[in-house]
Amino acid sequence: MSYYLWVRSVDQYASTTAFTVQRETGGSAVDLLGGLSQLSGGGSSSDTDILYEFIQSQELVRRVDAVVDLRAHYTQHWGTDPLFSLKPDATLEDLVKYWQRIVRISYDQSASLIELRVLAFDAQTAQSIAEEVVDESQSMINALNAAARDDTIRYALFDLEEALDRLKTAREALTAFRTRTQIVDPSADIQGRMGVLNNLQQQLAEALIEFDILSETTKRTDPRLQQAERRIEVIQSRIAQERLTFATAEAGQNGEDYPTLMAEFESLTVDREFSEEAYRAALAAVEIARSNAARKSRYLATYIAPTLAETAQYPQRITWTLLTALFSLLLWSICVLVYYSIRDRH
Repeated sequence: MSYYLWVRSVDQYASTTAFTVQRETGGSAVDLLGGLSQLSGGGSSSDTDILYEFIQSQELVRRVDAVVDLRAHYTQHWGTDPLFSLKPDATLEDLVKYWQRIVRISYDQSASLIELRVLAFDAQTAQSIAEEVVDESQSMINALNAAARDDTIRYALFDLEEALDRLKTAREALTAFRTRTQIVDPSADIQGRMGVLNNLQQQLAEALIEFDILSETTKRTDPRLQQAERRIEVIQSRIAQERLTFATAEAGQNGEDYPTLMAEFESLTVDREFSEEAYRAALAAVEIARSNAARKSRYLATYIAPTLAETAQYPQRITWTLLTALFSLLLWSICVLVYYSIRDRH
């Protein structure tokens, strides 16, 4: 093993990079609209977890291979260093397995930090692979960002369309009620009828006073007294008829009474007001969604740019030599103990 490490193995250079996913959010629109941005949704999943899995995926390996030509680089020393090289006839699946050896990922899940160490047979290639991983990671985050924006706006527009349809239905129902009953507002119509009733009651009071005066100053056979009495009867009959229209089937054009008309009108009015509020809320949600699409974005924050190595640090020959010697010593010790144990039994 030591012979292979010191004689046959090829030097490997490491390029290190580190990054995390950050979100940029503007909150002014949310404050102005009273927190209605909750209607437009917002993702809480860990983008860094997604990115961690993406870096180990076959798709990323395929994209990097198309740019850097991983097969050409890592198979060039197969004849002299097959242990640390990729076999020339490697498939994409073989390349993905080999990727786990040359790209070492350190992921701090609590802080959402990812650190990569890329190994290659020359420093420039190692740095190029690391740069390509960063570029592809940024492209993936941009794709997630665009998908989130599209989903948010699409759902908000769908809610707005539903609210608009509901508002149209409520207004059409109110218009149909007014057309059917020939009453714009039952409350205003009742107030008009109450005005007529109050006027009749005032006339009745005047007629009664006039009748009392005539009763005291004229004889019972006076025609004026009979005329006053007849006027009182007509006014009382009219008052009774006006009061009857508030609770009988003579109030509406189709036989509805006023309590039924009032209940139906209030129900339609409440539906229209609720639909108007829902429409305003949906309209505000669309504006917030568009504002958030412009303000809120995920981006890749690279706090360590891909480095360019000056010396080869891999394979770690001294470390592997010491480990080989240690394991050899342990194996020799075990064999000796087994040997003496067997010999002592005989």
